[in-house]
Amino acid sequence: MYRTNTCGELRLANVGQTVTLAGWVQRSRDLGGMTFIDLRDRYGITQLAFNMETNAPLCEQARKLGREYVVQVTGKVIERSSKNSKIPTGEIEIEATDLQVLNAAKTPPFTIEDQSDGGDDLRMKYRYLDIRRNPVRRNLEMRHKMAMLVRNYLSDRNFLEIETPMLIKSTPEGARDFVVPSRMNPGEFYALPQSPQQYKQLLMVAGMDRYFQIVRCFRDEDLRADRQPEFTQIDCEMSFVHQEDVLNMFEGLSKHLFKEMKGIEFDKFPRMTWHDAMCLYGCDKPDLRFGMTFKEVTDVVKGHGFSLFDGSELVVGIVAEGCAEYTRKQLDALTDFVKRPQVGAGGMVYIKYNADGSFKSSVDKFYDAEALKAIADKMGAKPGDLMLLLCGPAMKTRAQLCALRLEMGNQLGLRDPQKFAPLWVIDFPLLEWDDETQRYYAMHHPFTAPKPEDEPLLDDPSRWGDIRANAYDIVMNGTEVGGGSIRIHDRTLQNKMFHTLGFTDEKAAAQFGFLMDAFTYGAPPHAGLAFGFDRLCSIFAGADSIRDFIAFPKNNAGRDVMSQSPAPISQEQLDELCIKVDVK
Repeated sequence: MYRTNTCGELRLANVGQTVTLAGWVQRSRDLGGMTFIDLRDRYGITQLAFNMETNAPLCEQARKLGREYVVQVTGKVIERSSKNSKIPTGEIEIEATDLQVLNAAKTPPFTIEDQSDGGDDLRMKYRYLDIRRNPVRRNLEMRHKMAMLVRNYLSDRNFLEIETPMLIKSTPEGARDFVVPSRMNPGEFYALPQSPQQYKQLLMVAGMDRYFQIVRCFRDEDLRADRQPEFTQIDCEMSFVHQEDVLNMFEGLSKHLFKEMKGIEFDKFPRMTWHDAMCLYGCDKPDLRFGMTFKEVTDVVKGHGFSLFDGSELVVGIVAEGCAEYTRKQLDALTDFVKRPQVGAGGMVYIKYNADGSFKSSVDKFYDAEALKAIADKMGAKPGDLMLLLCGPAMKTRAQLCALRLEMGNQLGLRDPQKFAPLWVIDFPLLEWDDETQRYYAMHHPFTAPKPEDEPLLDDPSRWGDIRANAYDIVMNGTEVGGGSIRIHDRTLQNKMFHTLGFTDEKAAAQFGFLMDAFTYGAPPHAGLAFGFDRLCSIFAGADSIRDFIAFPKNNAGRDVMSQSPAPISQEQLDELCIKVDVK
């Protein structure tokens, strides 16, 4: 064997044993009569000692080792005279008697240390070296542990892990597909799955009852910190269930992960309707680690001659407790923040409720102390607090105030990554209107069932915007980590949904005919949910980016800078696939 032990397991109890280790040279220290090598593998670091007096040739050999050389060392475990309490093996070292260089190495382009001197781009280019670093290795180990916990939890509850196809039919609804040309069917294309949605529903028709899959999915979308072109879902589906059954099952899974991974136990997760989330937080994935819920003051602020408020559909604000001492410079910076193109507000109004009970605001010209007190009372502010208000069209203004609320949470240190606030958001709209195309789209997907009591509204186009979906998202710390719905299992209702979305019978049959046909053979009531596994890992670790939990991620341009993909292919390949490329 190349090794009898790993570099992370030897302790004082092993003193006197002869062992063989193999790994990478982390660093070396030449002290003249002695040379010390830190040998690293996935499991830890062990110090090797080479003595010039007892074995000069071996010591000379050790002095020639460079960083990241792969070596095999045999020797006796001895107690260290100068112990290192920072590592588990710090009480022992190996008195080396044999050294074999298994592979030499070039000097790496960045240090293989917890705090590396390599930037993101460089580390992505040499990702196989980056993975040697403890933080990245620990992330991948954590991901593995979470995957095993998920598998065991679901398997214990009669879920079957079943693989679904990676080459499927393209469905234009939703995000853009990655497409794959078929050589044997010229001019025709597969798509890579955005999710296994239709196949997991077919598995319910097939009687599989409870399905799950930790599955790779693909979406050709613009990228950001929590989005990659290929990502992993914990994809699940259940038959003969109501919404309450699904929420209890996957709340249980979430609690299990928190207990096993973080040692945290939760009571029942709170639930919030989509409507309340939008009114109180301005988004459908609110961060509940802190308060600052929205306070609408439209009725209180109008009629004082301030045209901006008088002409607005909505005037709404937040209370930053204890922030009345904010300076003009700080307030100007907040105004600049909301004016950024990413936020899009025209400006911000502030009202300081000073500790002595007086007021100072950016609208003192229009509002006297009595009027400002009325606003403070409406918002629930108290002396020492700062009120921040925005105005404009209702939905747009709430979204802008959401961004301001999160910024204040960041500034005040209220978004602790080691604090967790899960919740369910329920009762989403079934449909959402798109001004550009002048039509309704499914907010989730066309297989989501409406709330039973709202089904009749499908017959009244003027009420389509009022229909609630039997859908639910699980949110943690302001991030959607999972979502799902009760599915339509009745062919008649599914046809009606397709017509509502503008599908002709021919188009619906062409895209989803096989699923519709399956419904005629006895489809059970069914529902499901999918977790974003990469996002879940990043939240559990308190990290901002999912890239840290993917072994070989893409950059923000969707490129793998290590393998230099995507890349052109040869003309012979293009000809074989009957593809003409015209890149201007």
